[in-house]
Amino acid sequence: MKELIILLLENTWYTFLLILSRKLSVWNMGNSTLVTEFYLEVFAETWELRILLSVLFLLVYLGSLLGNIIIIIVTTVDLTLNTPMYFFLRNLSILDMCYISITVPSTCVNSLTDHRNISVAGCAAQIFLFLFCACVEILFLTIMAQDRYVAICKPLLYPVIMNHQFCVQMTLASLLSSLILATVHTFKTFQLSFCHSNVIPQFFCDLPALLRLSCSDTFNNKLLILLSDIGLSGSCFVFIAISYVRILSTVLKIPIKGERGKAFSTCVPHIVVVSVFLSSAAYVYLRPPVETFEVIQEMIISVFYTMVPPFLNPIIYSLRNKQIKEAVRKVTLQVFSHI
Repeated sequence: MKELIILLLENTWYTFLLILSRKLSVWNMGNSTLVTEFYLEVFAETWELRILLSVLFLLVYLGSLLGNIIIIIVTTVDLTLNTPMYFFLRNLSILDMCYISITVPSTCVNSLTDHRNISVAGCAAQIFLFLFCACVEILFLTIMAQDRYVAICKPLLYPVIMNHQFCVQMTLASLLSSLILATVHTFKTFQLSFCHSNVIPQFFCDLPALLRLSCSDTFNNKLLILLSDIGLSGSCFVFIAISYVRILSTVLKIPIKGERGKAFSTCVPHIVVVSVFLSSAAYVYLRPPVETFEVIQEMIISVFYTMVPPFLNPIIYSLRNKQIKEAVRKVTLQVFSHI
C-alpha cells in the first residue's frame, strides 16, 4: 500500500511537471520574437526611380536642416527675438532636425544601396525615437497655438501668462509625457511575436506596419494607439481649433486691414502645418489594415507626417516673418563684417 501511494505521488508530480513545462514552453514561444531582423519596403523597384526619389528626399532633408539651423542661430543670436514665440520656435526647429533625421537619411541610403534589412533593436530604436519626436511635435504646435491666442486675444496679459518659467515648464512637460508614451508603445510592441513575415510594408519602422506582421493578439496595442490618438492628438487638435476660432473672431473685430492681414499671416501657416501633420498621421494610424496594392499609397501618405512638417516649419515661419528676415539680414552682415 505504501509503495502504491509513493508510485501514485511520483506519477502525479511527473504529470504536473510535464504540464508546467508545456505551459512555459507555449508562453515563451508566444512572448518571444521569432525573427532576428526585418526588411523594409522600397518605393520602386527600378533603379532610375529610386535614384530620383532618393535625390528628392535628400533635397527635402538638406532644405529642412538648413532652414531650421538658420532659425536656431538667428533666434539665439538676436536678442530682440527673446520672446516666448521664438523660444518655442527655436525648440521646434531643434526637434524638427531630429525628427526628420530619424527616417530620411536611412531611407535614402537603403534606396540607393538596396540595403533593406534592419535589426530588431534598430527597429525598436527607430519606433521609439519617431514616436517621441512626433508626440513632442504636436505638443509644441499646441503650445504655440496657445501663445498666438494669448498674444492676439489677451495682449495685456501676455507677459504674465507666457512668462519664461511657464515656457520652460511646458517644454519639460511635453518632453516627459512624450517619453512615457513612446516608451509604453515601444515596450508593448516588442512584447509581441513576429512570425508571419519579416518584410515591413513601409520605408521605415512604423508602428501600424509592424503590427501587421505579428502573429500575437494585437488588440491591446491597437487600443493603446486609439486611446493615444484620442487623448493626445484629438485633445491637441480640439485645443488648437478652439484657439484659432477665438483668434479669428478677435481678428475680424480689428478695424485696420493691415493688422488683420498680419494676424492671418501668422496663424494660417500654423493651421496648415497642424492639419497636414494630424490628418496624414490619423489616416495611417487609425484606418483598418490595408491590402497589398494599397501599401504604396500608405507610404506616400506617410511622407506628409514624416518629411513635410519639418520642411515647412522653417519656410512658413521665416519667409513670412519680417522679424526673422530682418534678424537673418543683421546676422549675415555681422558674419561678413568679421570675415
